[in-house]
Amino acid sequence: MAPQAVEFNRIALAPLSVTSLCSCRSNSGRRPIFPKLPSPPNFQKFRFNLELNSDSTRRIYRIPRGGLFKNRRRVISAVASEQPERIDDSELTNEEVKVGGLDSEEQQKSSQLKKRVIFGLGIGISVGGVVLAGQWVFTVALSAAVFVGAREYFELVRSRGIASGMTPPPRYVSRACSVICSLMPVLTLYFGGNIDVSVTSASFFVSMALLLQRGNPRFAQLSSTMFGLFYCGYLPCFWVKLRCLAVPALNSRFVASWPILLGGQTIWTVGLVATLISFSSIIAADTFAFVGGKAFGRTPLTSVSPKKTWEGALAGLCGCIATSVLLAKIMCWPSFVSSAVAFGILNFFGSLFGDLIESMIKRDAGVKDSGSLIPGHGGILDRVDSYIFTGALAYSFVKKFLPLYGV
Repeated sequence: MAPQAVEFNRIALAPLSVTSLCSCRSNSGRRPIFPKLPSPPNFQKFRFNLELNSDSTRRIYRIPRGGLFKNRRRVISAVASEQPERIDDSELTNEEVKVGGLDSEEQQKSSQLKKRVIFGLGIGISVGGVVLAGQWVFTVALSAAVFVGAREYFELVRSRGIASGMTPPPRYVSRACSVICSLMPVLTLYFGGNIDVSVTSASFFVSMALLLQRGNPRFAQLSSTMFGLFYCGYLPCFWVKLRCLAVPALNSRFVASWPILLGGQTIWTVGLVATLISFSSIIAADTFAFVGGKAFGRTPLTSVSPKKTWEGALAGLCGCIATSVLLAKIMCWPSFVSSAVAFGILNFFGSLFGDLIESMIKRDAGVKDSGSLIPGHGGILDRVDSYIFTGALAYSFVKKFLPLYGV
């Protein structure tokens, strides 16, 4: 039988023939030879038992746990006996070299990506149906998402990373603010978009509750609570205001062929078209930024989110503009390509900075995800962070700057 050896190259194990390395038989009293190689030390940890059979005598050379080996090529040369059938493979039970570590990590990433895609498609289809339904269906669904997102926000505020430098607001104030935030979209629809009095009143009562609490009120409590009302409650209301714009959209072949059972042409208002274009542009921006960053990302965008790159951001911008222009051509709204391009640019920057602001909050909190509600995505805030500021920007753009509405 040809003599065998084992090569250790990083953590991969491969049997090699060493006929050219050693033509003599090993003596039972000799230990394996570790040749010295002139290379800088780069260590990896291994734990295993090396079992050799020489002259019909079994010897076990045990290397303790945590033993260090240079992360370069080493050859352990050993000559097997003439009777290898005496060695029972079932007895080699102490091998603990993690040969499949990299494969396991790749499988985990692949499984995570599949889960992310499946749940992402499910969420996208559900959101599309809710947007088409509009009115109370859209508003109630948005209120539910706002309530969960507000709870996640105030849990982040109470986390060790943020709370270590400040006194978080009391739990009863956080829960009351979550309820108030969830009611804001409903009040927006009920009062026809006029919620200034409601927001001002809510801010006043929350401030009074903080001032009258036991102990010493802190400004950090007030600032984090007021930002929570603004971030989780007031800003999402602009999506309700945008969706409720009831001006009929321009006639197009797509709108004319819409089935009567699904509402016919009457449901296609400027509010519906603008909301669909904005949502689709944000999804395209996130997708193109992810793919472009993976393929070409080299230059970090900001320290707030180290995985984001300038190359990915540029790919996201191009994808967002292309989606906005394509849907504008299909829907015949807005009328001018320049308006569609400007709308796409606005959606991109709103989604990008919304994502970065949520990343900053999570970074200070010392967590990776805001929650674990959605498998593969994290929490609600992780999924909707790109939409929080975009609604206000999109509504202002459609209402104030497009020629259809004027100033």
